[in-house]
Amino acid sequence: MFRCMTRRVCGGGIVCPAFVLPCSHSPSWNLRHTGDKSQQCLAERRWQCSVRLLSSAAEGRRALPSAFPVLDQPLQPIHQHVYEANLRNSATCHKRYTELREKVRKGGGDNAIARHTQRNRKLLVKDRLRLLLDDEDFLELSPLAGLGLAYGDIPSAGCLTGIGKINGLWCMFIANDATVKGGTAYPITVKKQLRAQEVAIQNRLPCVYLVDSGGAFLPLQSEIFPDKNQGGRTFYNEAIMSAMKIPQVSVVCGSCTAGGAYIPTMAEETVMVHRIGTIFLGGPPLVKAATGEEVTPEDLGGARLHAEVSGCVDHFAREEREAYEYTRNIISTLNYQLPEEEEVEKGRKKRPEEEPLYSSEELLGLAPLNYNYSIDVKMVISRLTDGSRFQEFKARYGTTLVTGFARIHGHLVGILANNGQLSYEAALKGSHFVQLCDQRDVPLLFLQNTAPTPALTLSTTQAEMNSNRLKAQGSMISAVACASVPKVTVVIGGCHGADSYAMCGRAFDPNFLFLWPNARVSVVAPGHADSLLPPGGEEEENKQKEEMNVRLKDESSAFFSSGRLWDDGVILPQDTRKVLRDCLDIIKQQQYQLSTHKLRSPLLRM
Repeated sequence: MFRCMTRRVCGGGIVCPAFVLPCSHSPSWNLRHTGDKSQQCLAERRWQCSVRLLSSAAEGRRALPSAFPVLDQPLQPIHQHVYEANLRNSATCHKRYTELREKVRKGGGDNAIARHTQRNRKLLVKDRLRLLLDDEDFLELSPLAGLGLAYGDIPSAGCLTGIGKINGLWCMFIANDATVKGGTAYPITVKKQLRAQEVAIQNRLPCVYLVDSGGAFLPLQSEIFPDKNQGGRTFYNEAIMSAMKIPQVSVVCGSCTAGGAYIPTMAEETVMVHRIGTIFLGGPPLVKAATGEEVTPEDLGGARLHAEVSGCVDHFAREEREAYEYTRNIISTLNYQLPEEEEVEKGRKKRPEEEPLYSSEELLGLAPLNYNYSIDVKMVISRLTDGSRFQEFKARYGTTLVTGFARIHGHLVGILANNGQLSYEAALKGSHFVQLCDQRDVPLLFLQNTAPTPALTLSTTQAEMNSNRLKAQGSMISAVACASVPKVTVVIGGCHGADSYAMCGRAFDPNFLFLWPNARVSVVAPGHADSLLPPGGEEEENKQKEEMNVRLKDESSAFFSSGRLWDDGVILPQDTRKVLRDCLDIIKQQQYQLSTHKLRSPLLRM
């Protein structure tokens, strides 16, 4: 959406106050809420005209050329011992990461895969995505979710979510994996699906649901059904997304039972596969128990029934391959004009992008083992940005926070990166920079490595300093929370305490949040439990510290965090630049949708 404007400059330099954009200060907003139909139509036409004016004006624009200075940050001999320690730790983390990814790749195991493909004649979820997406180079979200939970391992939370291109358009996909517990939805499954919908809403991404689920896991129904952010929220989100003109397509390629039956019936268009897909609130066993009648799944809720009789589905596919071809065709009907098309029309080619001066592999030695093994964060920045260029902001003030502008694969971003504790000066600087980027509509990138323990108050002077620091941090927290620009956070080290809020932790709604495998997420870091415990006897205190530090070590790891969906996935340091490129491309795509004016109601199936 555009910002509020009280005037619009029309042709000939005449100021026309009629062309205003829809916000609480605009006539169209006020009229929509007063019910004057004739005036409302006039306001709507003016709004559409203003959008056309802005769009045509934007067509001829080019990004300003970058003149940022090069950030010369080579490795120095003085860094060697820290670099090597970090590198050894990265190797250990990478090994663990590889083991978990392999576990997830196997899904429900060999027996479940054989049953899924041979007896049920269905494709595996990865094969479905190969047919649906343009290529296999998609951004998978939270692949390690569901591992290490109290009720057991649910590989990939029983569903794959991610963002890939369909006919050149970035789309969110939510695909049930029926090899994992028969596609049964666990609490973590619901949480993962809701997060995917949240990402789709935040970035206005078309959403494709590949439904193959037997419904909720009833023994855990109290953690799936009743609360605000549990099962019912899926359908609430579908309605809201439809009202926001975010397209949704559903492919029924397996069971679609009980509450899950609402997913395809609330989507804008639905494709269903013959003899594989079924939609019903209660299956054949329930019908027999209730009425004594024996009925086949196909007669009760098969594709032919819903395509010819109920009208719940719009496209009848004889096999899965045909279903994904239908889906790709549906996506091609969406009203988007992608930048490649604009460039072809104008005969222009994209400007070549500069690679960083330093190898991304060096990030493995810059990923800190702990806070004491951190090297100047500018070395990380210089291995992520185009040409290792970086225009630093307030370089001599609040130096424990590095701020400045750079480009990543051509996208202009404002970077905030921890170089130590967020001091009073650093927090003020951060507030200033966040608001500056918000003023200029520049997306924010946070590279987070926060302090392992809160600042201690050992004297009156220290108390005063801490109070001032808290006030400055409160200002930065408010600036980050209220910034309307897209935000991406990468935890490159520690995510500890209140500093993590100011650096756009999960609670502050970043568009995407990723962890490096070495990352730690906890109130305080392992080894600093003494700041959490009350004073006691020396022996008892040491025992409590030891127990707490062991627990902090286990529960603060990146894999523990990702298993519980506190992030959007663990990414390898050397892949960070590519992941950021995809995120920024995805965020930018929403400006290419030609019809974004919000409806007052969702599309309803009649």
